Amino acid sequence: MSALAMQVHPSDQELIPARVPLEPAPEGWVRIAVAAAGVCGADLGTVSAGAGSSSPVTPGHEVAGTIAQLGPGVTGWSVGDRVAVGWFGGSCGHCDACRHGEVVHCPDRQIPGISYPGGWAESITVPAGALARVPDGLDLLDAAPMGCAGVTTFNAVRRAGVPAGGRVAVHGFGGLGHLAVQWAAAMGYEVTVITRGSDRREAADRLGAAHYLDSRTTPVGQTLRAAGGMHAVISIATTPEPVPELLTGLRHRGRLVLLGAAGGTFEVPLGDLVMNAQTVSGHLTGSPVDTEEAMQLALVTGVRPVTERVPLTDAAQAVQRLRNSKVRFRTVLQPAG
Repeated sequence: MSALAMQVHPSDQELIPARVPLEPAPEGWVRIAVAAAGVCGADLGTVSAGAGSSSPVTPGHEVAGTIAQLGPGVTGWSVGDRVAVGWFGGSCGHCDACRHGEVVHCPDRQIPGISYPGGWAESITVPAGALARVPDGLDLLDAAPMGCAGVTTFNAVRRAGVPAGGRVAVHGFGGLGHLAVQWAAAMGYEVTVITRGSDRREAADRLGAAHYLDSRTTPVGQTLRAAGGMHAVISIATTPEPVPELLTGLRHRGRLVLLGAAGGTFEVPLGDLVMNAQTVSGHLTGSPVDTEEAMQLALVTGVRPVTERVPLTDAAQAVQRLRNSKVRFRTVLQPAG
């Protein structure tokens, strides 16, 4: 038996469909029949790395589907269970981070598409410890982005220490930001969207934002301070340049949470940080349990990823559109049938 997978082949350095054999799930692993797989910004790096690898690479770390086969020793799961897998794709289970429940910080953490073949395929095989159970009533096409974009923003908002009715700003209104806005609104916060341009104002309003700032024409820090200061700013920017301005928009004991920084450095005025008891923190993703909690909240509040749904075989075009910033929020690939 075989399954279709979209792979980057070193010989031609582009995504092409290939038939791959369906091997039996090894001990402690399960095989999933993929119903949906998200296209994330981090996948661009996987695709690029695959072009320089020595063997074909199947990207994809936002996956939802049903269990097709259990490997030896797997308990607590059944064939047919609806499951999701995200950026967290397994851990060692015995290091200090794992023993303290911080599995996403395991030094041997696995990532689908990087540590083993990913979900841009009809089938994926993953460690059972990476599985999150998808609640009844949540579409698998909505569940797929929850394992990365969904749980990352969910945890960032709920762990920011914002009091009931507090003020949260979301800097960046794209694939992650549009979910952060929804989570913050669902948790009862007054939400401000900060983004470049005015063309997403209607979408921001529809998804729960109370205020909208065009960073190209608005002094962001000054405007946030005039509103009383933010209890938290969730920033999805990939560069450090906006950080100093965002810090000035915090209230005392406010927190700036950085999600998408790809590198670089920034300067922090220590006097202001100390005198205002403010915090700057980084944030990664979440465990399978966190993903389950995010999906449960989504189910009862109506939070959903805004997706463009395309056939699995159009993965190369989806990647190109993401590279060219043509994707408004999230793309989900669907295997045929």
